[in-house]
Amino acid sequence: MTLMRMAFTKMLKKEAKEITGGLSKPSKMPGPAYNLPASACITGAKLVKIPGSVCHGCYALKGRYRFPNVQAALQRRLESLTHPKWIPAMVVLIDKTPWFRWHDSGDLQGVQHLKNIFEVCKLTPGAMHWLPTREAKFLPLNTDSIPKNLIIRLSGHKINKPAAAFWPWTSTVVTDGKSCPAKEQGNQCLDCRACWDRGTDNIAYGLH
Repeated sequence: MTLMRMAFTKMLKKEAKEITGGLSKPSKMPGPAYNLPASACITGAKLVKIPGSVCHGCYALKGRYRFPNVQAALQRRLESLTHPKWIPAMVVLIDKTPWFRWHDSGDLQGVQHLKNIFEVCKLTPGAMHWLPTREAKFLPLNTDSIPKNLIIRLSGHKINKPAAAFWPWTSTVVTDGKSCPAKEQGNQCLDCRACWDRGTDNIAYGLH
């Protein structure tokens, strides 16, 4: 048994929550998520100031995301990323979760952050992970290094404009035309799992 396996087999969910700050449960999605403060986004912090960008008027800077208790929880998760037991703690929390999303709010903080997510994915083979990001500079040059149960969707920066062509899985925010069915389903994923599907090269999301 590896040291990593020993670490998370001995860890209880209560301890895992204390280490990581716990998971979020977005109401429209089929599984939990791990969120960070939108204010900590690197590329997003620049785009939010630009009219016509996908981040201008960001939903994660409004509404319930501004509640003090939510802000405190998001900040706690951000600070936990460098905890030495973050990986085994995340494995304990995600265990037996079939569908998982990284960052309903927030984004990658660096290359090491992404590498740690890779390790979590490898140690939770029963979960399919979806990671949307605008941080192209942190992505690997070769997609072969990405765990098979993880899809990383690179988002375009401008409304109605596609993401960089070098990446095989992308998302686009659009003002018209066919888009994510959640818009017609009461803002619910229901049976749709296109965001997690490696066979779907681009997902179009309606502007919200």
